[in-house]
Amino acid sequence: MRGSRLRDGKISEEFIKPPMSSAGHPAIIVEGLSKRYVLGSEERAGSFREAVTGMLTAPLRRLQRMTRGGGDTEFWALKDVNFTVQPGEVVGIIGRNGAGKSTLLKVLSRITPPTTGRVRLRGRVASLLEVGTGFHPELSGRENIYLNGAMLGMTRVEIRSKFDEIVAFSEVERFLDTPVKRYSSGMYVRLAFAVAAHLEPEILIVDEVLAVGDAEFQNKCLGKMKEVSTGSGRTVLFVSHNMAAIQTLCRKAVVMKAGSVQFQGGVDEGVRHYMSQSHRTGVTTNLSGRGFTLVSVGVTAPDGTAALPTNPAEVQVTLTTTEPCRQLGLHLFIEDSFGLTIFAIDTNDLLKNRSTSAGERVTITVAIDQLPLLPGPYRIRLVAKDDGRMISWECPNPFEFEVAEAPVYGTRQLSRQWHGLVCLKAAVTIDTAELPELSPAPQPTI
Repeated sequence: MRGSRLRDGKISEEFIKPPMSSAGHPAIIVEGLSKRYVLGSEERAGSFREAVTGMLTAPLRRLQRMTRGGGDTEFWALKDVNFTVQPGEVVGIIGRNGAGKSTLLKVLSRITPPTTGRVRLRGRVASLLEVGTGFHPELSGRENIYLNGAMLGMTRVEIRSKFDEIVAFSEVERFLDTPVKRYSSGMYVRLAFAVAAHLEPEILIVDEVLAVGDAEFQNKCLGKMKEVSTGSGRTVLFVSHNMAAIQTLCRKAVVMKAGSVQFQGGVDEGVRHYMSQSHRTGVTTNLSGRGFTLVSVGVTAPDGTAALPTNPAEVQVTLTTTEPCRQLGLHLFIEDSFGLTIFAIDTNDLLKNRSTSAGERVTITVAIDQLPLLPGPYRIRLVAKDDGRMISWECPNPFEFEVAEAPVYGTRQLSRQWHGLVCLKAAVTIDTAELPELSPAPQPTI
């Protein structure tokens, strides 16, 4: 157990590890957590290397401050962060670059102390924050496996029992006795993740580092994390900008912005909250470029109501040509909130639009027979073009629309909890048949 320290009358750090027998307690408790950095200051060194580096660079920093003519500037990477994580939960930490996600994980991993607030952790913590974290570059892969296990408090016998699984998962058996400083970034990540996932920490913290690996390895890691959380009941904190991975792996989400928690709750609601921050809603009228001015975009059902799942829908695009157009056309893309294209159409494939003169207002209507989208947010991306002159202009802002919840299968309400991209018409039948009576098993004769 590690107690708190006071600095300037505030709690600067507190890590508490109660016995694992404490049932019913959260695995992670974060209370009033803040982290301040003083830009340009000579902060207290945390290691001999940092002390030497700070001593050598001090004259340059002083010269820079004199040149700027100002003092040091405070920067709060985290501001009053509060949340709890229950044992066995998989929580996605999401937010834009600079939101404070990596700083939060460094505090939870005890790499850096907080300025105020406290963190309570129950159980052993394994972190995978950046390539090479926790590895000694001069040691071989084999030696680093044992070193990491010892740092987690495992005995040599426990490490040896997991050794073959780690090597098989990482796929670096051929280079196991090579110093890891000669590993590629992909090999580093393979071995580091294999060690963190297989040495049975109660809490596993994974940053965006998995993006270094190839697609096959990323899927392998996601499968392992799901197995770790569901099969072993371990707690996972996962930071990623891949929202599909977040939704596949996590059940809860914490959305961060400018160092503060903006949302806590279900992962689907958290992703929608994050995406609403990332994309501007609607299309600014009178957007001009490459001979076209976009006036408006709309999505409605033929009766004028909002489009619902499986209903016909109409997309109307109104634009003005600022130059003569020989053959006006439109590329229309319907995408989900992650930018995945669900539907695309080139209007010139279906109808050769007439030529237009400069300043003419044109409305193009695309009637879609069915719109079998699951409830949720979607967006329309547009590219206006003149095939006759081989020019095109893509609208910089996508138009967003919402597909509402609606009954589809009889009275069953199709809600946002359904997973996938589209709602397909389906019918279900169940046939039953009586099983023949089984003859009693013959009794052995004595």
